[in-house]
Amino acid sequence: QVQLVESGGGSVPVGGSLRLSCIASGYTGSDYCMGWFRQAPGKEREGVAAIDSDGNTAYTDSVKGRFAISQDNAKNTLYLQLNSLKPEDTAMYYCAAVRGEIPVRIVLQITAAGLTMDYWGQGTQVTVSS
Repeated sequence: QVQLVESGGGSVPVGGSLRLSCIASGYTGSDYCMGWFRQAPGKEREGVAAIDSDGNTAYTDSVKGRFAISQDNAKNTLYLQLNSLKPEDTAMYYCAAVRGEIPVRIVLQITAAGLTMDYWGQGTQVTVSS
């Protein structure tokens, strides 16, 4: 059973930074794509950043240049560095995984397409105050 556990959320002022972590367990094999998604109250869940087993990454336009996704395979941990935070970044952030070699730009669009990732974490709240 794959489990994803996020941490690192919090409340920060505009322009602040946070580093989210997601520890994964229960994987077999290496053909997974990982992603960070977020959902604000009253809005649809959206893909924020994705990374595949080769280290290819993709970002939604609103976070390019501010957020960075990375992974430490030795620690089974996925990260999301959030810099220059804005009030519109306020949301619950979820770590997710999908099996298979899926292009990272497609992973970002999975929820918008009405589909879902195979595994989700419980979420960690990010609040940016002006």
